[in-house]
Amino acid sequence: MTEVQLDLRHEAMAFTTGRCFSRPRNLQRPVEILLLVSFALALSLPAQREDADRKRFEDVKAQAEKGDASSQWTLGKFYFEGSVVAKDAAEAVKWFRKAAEQGDEFGQTLLASCYQDGDGVAKNAVEAVKWFRKAAEQGMALAEYFLGDCYYCGDGVAKDYAEAVKWCRKAAEQGNATAEIWLGSRYFTGEGVPKDMAETMKWFRKAAEQGDARAQIILGDCYYKGNGVPKDYVEAYKWGNLASAQGDPTAKQALAWLELQMTAEQIAEGQRLSREFTPRRTPGPEHFALPQDGIEDSGSSESGSGFFITEDGFLMTSEHVVKDAGQVRLVTGAGIVSARVVKVDPANDLALLKAEGRFVPLPVASSRTARLGSAVATVGFPNVGLQGSSPKLAKGEIASLAGARDDPRYFQISVPVQPGNSGGALVDEHGNVVGVVSAKLDAAAGLATSGALPENVNYAVKSSFLLGFLESAPEVSAKLTEPNTQERKFEDVVKSAEQAAALVLVY
Repeated sequence: MTEVQLDLRHEAMAFTTGRCFSRPRNLQRPVEILLLVSFALALSLPAQREDADRKRFEDVKAQAEKGDASSQWTLGKFYFEGSVVAKDAAEAVKWFRKAAEQGDEFGQTLLASCYQDGDGVAKNAVEAVKWFRKAAEQGMALAEYFLGDCYYCGDGVAKDYAEAVKWCRKAAEQGNATAEIWLGSRYFTGEGVPKDMAETMKWFRKAAEQGDARAQIILGDCYYKGNGVPKDYVEAYKWGNLASAQGDPTAKQALAWLELQMTAEQIAEGQRLSREFTPRRTPGPEHFALPQDGIEDSGSSESGSGFFITEDGFLMTSEHVVKDAGQVRLVTGAGIVSARVVKVDPANDLALLKAEGRFVPLPVASSRTARLGSAVATVGFPNVGLQGSSPKLAKGEIASLAGARDDPRYFQISVPVQPGNSGGALVDEHGNVVGVVSAKLDAAAGLATSGALPENVNYAVKSSFLLGFLESAPEVSAKLTEPNTQERKFEDVVKSAEQAAALVLVY
């Protein structure tokens, strides 16, 4: 485009050095790994105070000392960052190692990272490879990528392009965007695989369609120059605009230059395509569908939302979020904690989970008190790969007291929800849970049926069905908080919902 736009060859050659998007060589690397793996280990509430931070630290420490692996490496994160306690990389490594030796792939990856960079332990590339391999052999995509990069660079292991491609391909096939870009670059340079421009574009596009800004700017440059695809300024603008919206400074500069070469109509079309872009789902459970035609899942295939209903860690989410899950982890204000599925109700799309620790719960009220037009809101984690992992507020009204085809189990709500909102609490003006966000009307089905695209037609399971579900778990229902009856400020309602919300990660 100009010198401000990335060039395909430049990007591929940068990857050839093994240091373009590969392991960052700085003291923040273990924390960066945590962010990459968990979509934001550093999740915090806006009104966070030092005493709250200290309480979270003490809670995590107590669980770590009892042997909980997730708490052990989360505690290591506290020591590594030095935000609550004095920074102590050696102490961080101690806790990373405890988790790693229990077979926890997060702990193994963090320990490998410290060995790679010499943080809190003597630098040892061979040990780094050892621990990356242990995590990679458990199928952890990020570790697979890092192990592949070690083979590519000859770092701690003999250089072997074929082995590098093997491991990075495993990560790419799990939807790791960095690995997808790396693999596309290998097909461009012909290292470890035959040169193949079609494969290059395939993997760049996969990463771009997931919402990765780096891949989007590369793909935009390809469309601008006609590298591997027909030259198309509108497509170039679309991808550059998406990268720019994520704050990429190079994309912002490139767009300004590109606009000088486009007509107003072309720019408008590029902007329309950007608005209509939806990030591609990475491999995961099948889409959830209600029994009625035309309903699709509103939750991400690899993450969703949830909310605590008891102080001792019982949490609700949607059944389709955790369906067929091998492992579940929750990103909370206290860090990442492991959770287990206690029981599910597939018919009503409900799931009860249990995590160890102390949390802020939401009260659950009967949905019979809800009225048509009642104001409701949800705090959840939509599109974490694109929108980030901070809790997002969405508000609206109860649009109908019945769901699709008058299904009495659901409210129709005008609250705008996105992939990842599934399992979030639908709260009323008192801050009581009156529903669980579950599904949205399929746009294609709505268009086929009515000739028009449905707008903000979403559904939540009524809390009366949630309460009925919890009756079969008396050890939980006995601990539920009494519903609020007093008028509350909307800001206070939102704060309570935010404190109880958790990002649900499924593996």
